[in-house]
Amino acid sequence: MASTLEYNATLKAREDLSDYLAVFKVIPDTPLPEGRWFVPGQYLTLGLNNEDKPELGKVRRAMSIASPPQQRETIDFYIRYVNRPESNNPLTHLLWKMKPGDRINMTTRAVGKFTLDDTVSEDDPRLKVFVAAGTGLAPFTSIVEADIAADPKARLDKYVLMHGASYPNEIGYKARLDQLAADNGLRYMPTISRPKEAPEWREHTGRVEDFFKAERLADTEKLMGLEPGQLSPETAVIYICGLTGTIAMTIERLLHRGFVPFHRRIRRALGVADEVESTIHYEQYDSEPVLKVKDPDELARLKALMSG
Repeated sequence: MASTLEYNATLKAREDLSDYLAVFKVIPDTPLPEGRWFVPGQYLTLGLNNEDKPELGKVRRAMSIASPPQQRETIDFYIRYVNRPESNNPLTHLLWKMKPGDRINMTTRAVGKFTLDDTVSEDDPRLKVFVAAGTGLAPFTSIVEADIAADPKARLDKYVLMHGASYPNEIGYKARLDQLAADNGLRYMPTISRPKEAPEWREHTGRVEDFFKAERLADTEKLMGLEPGQLSPETAVIYICGLTGTIAMTIERLLHRGFVPFHRRIRRALGVADEVESTIHYEQYDSEPVLKVKDPDELARLKALMSG
């Protein structure tokens, strides 16, 4: 018989943004620790037993926390339904059957180093550029909301938040982020990749990594509050969360500006000295580099990009 999970949390509410996108609000059985019980950018693992097909047993997946640590009533997760799962027991197919009051398994200690604490000093003056594809927005909402929870009048112009999705209704948290842009100076840049199917959309278009295309980079810098040519490791640190393609293309398009990814195997393949600071950080759950540095032709191309 397949092993099962013991449930230790309850789904309090869910907010469906579309048929395939939702915010799940979970309450653990045990009270949350006092104070800053996790660092914004970290994740927990959610798990369910497959009740319809018990022979498939349990399934667990890591999910970034979308809410700030100061929020005590629920822990929020911004999740997309996986249409073409690689597994025969995908977690999202079980999550989408849940209704408020249903039970779930959730780890009790948040983990992960995709945080400002683990990548820069507390007084680092540079822009923090957040590049989010789809539900990759979650760790960044946690970061900006934590600042606001600590001080409602906090200035957020040190953050650039780029969020890309296919359609307007998939730009989650938009009303809230628009408000933070207006009231607190958040440099918020939402973009959709299928504008022909959404003629009502009046904001940025293209994939989120397209902000870094050569022909758009000067305009992007202006939106960041920088002069053309000023985006560099001296003025900004890049954080990416989302699809592997988004991560890879963002890195590629910024290599010529001197930005260096944190991944050790990529750094070594590109010949980056150990003492050179990492200025591109990203959330990755597998060990293979997002850039194809094992391919000699691809590696030569990437090195050429570095040299400008």
